Amino acid sequence: MSLINLRHGIFLPPFHPNEENPTQCLERDLELMAWLDKLGFHEAWIGEHHSAGFEIISSPEIFIAFAAERTRNIRFGTGVISLPYHHPMMVADRIVQLDHMTRGRVMFGAGPGLLASDAIMMGIDPLTQRDRMAQSIDVILRLFKGEIVTETTDWYTMEGCRLHLSPYTKPYPEVAVVSAITPSGGRLAGKYDLGMICVAATNPFGFDALGANWQIACDVAAEHGREMNPDRLRLVGPMHIAETREQAYANAKFGFERYLGYLNNNQPRFIVPTGKDPLEWFVENRYGVCGTPDDAIALIERLYEKQGTFGAFLHQAHNWADFEATKRSYELYARYVMPHFSRLNESRAASYQWCGDNRAEFSAKRNAAAKAMFDKHEAEQRAARELAEAGPGIARPARGREAW
Repeated sequence: MSLINLRHGIFLPPFHPNEENPTQCLERDLELMAWLDKLGFHEAWIGEHHSAGFEIISSPEIFIAFAAERTRNIRFGTGVISLPYHHPMMVADRIVQLDHMTRGRVMFGAGPGLLASDAIMMGIDPLTQRDRMAQSIDVILRLFKGEIVTETTDWYTMEGCRLHLSPYTKPYPEVAVVSAITPSGGRLAGKYDLGMICVAATNPFGFDALGANWQIACDVAAEHGREMNPDRLRLVGPMHIAETREQAYANAKFGFERYLGYLNNNQPRFIVPTGKDPLEWFVENRYGVCGTPDDAIALIERLYEKQGTFGAFLHQAHNWADFEATKRSYELYARYVMPHFSRLNESRAASYQWCGDNRAEFSAKRNAAAKAMFDKHEAEQRAARELAEAGPGIARPARGREAW
């Protein structure tokens, strides 16, 4: 098992069906943040989307500001800010402000923008998005470092730009880029010493690309005289767990097919064979887990076997189950999956085993100690009775030194 103490969190796009009250959906998302904080989850990454109906958070920064007020320890990341949609100086300013407002609990996740529909609405050619992301991340990091920037590109202009508020976190908040299948995320992570969020780690195509994309990051980092830190590598996958597999499947019938339908509505990816149960097909093909805490542990251990060391596992948050069953899933994960990987119970297990191995010896000594106490008590009682039967001895003076 890895020497890095695995962190646990969620990646919240979110996925909310169109027939539900969107105001209440956002409120439940905030309630979920407080629940995860109480359970001891380490981080939550919040998405940015502007079309397609389900993913209704358009500003992760606003959501994070609200969530930070309701929590104490959990860290929040933008998962992600789609950089081609924003002037780089505005992104840098907002992240630094959040860094102060959260007292250092914010992380900056950046990406090119996932939904082509978002870009098209803004007149952005999807073919330009990855190049624009690279331009933007470069200048944002320079602003974080206190540089004064003047430059003109085909999509933004800067004239003596500088941040008038320095980061709260020194030198600046953690920065991570998303990686799915293409090498773009790994190239940027290696060039600028950034974290990586592999958003499709359990998807067979993303799973197959895990080692290759991380190796790309390591190779590029080496070209710049650095080593990548696996503690900043995060792997994302969907799961729902319950006390039994049967219960987990029953819970997920609530919303799984709507979830799959939404994903296919954006881009046909999950083609379920005719006559096959969609959830069973999804799990059989290892896109995610619907089962028990042991199944969750098995999925993460499979990621270890494929990737090697990494820093965090992030649940792809969804609405497969209703809200109460969803909260229960996270609770079971915190109770049984987290301690498995943190090794919190190793000392307890060793102590339990030691007591069991020496049970006969310990029992004999405990029984001997108890018998000795009974014998002592009986001897004291017997001596007291004998003294009483012997009658009064020399009278004790009632007062004065002689009484003592």
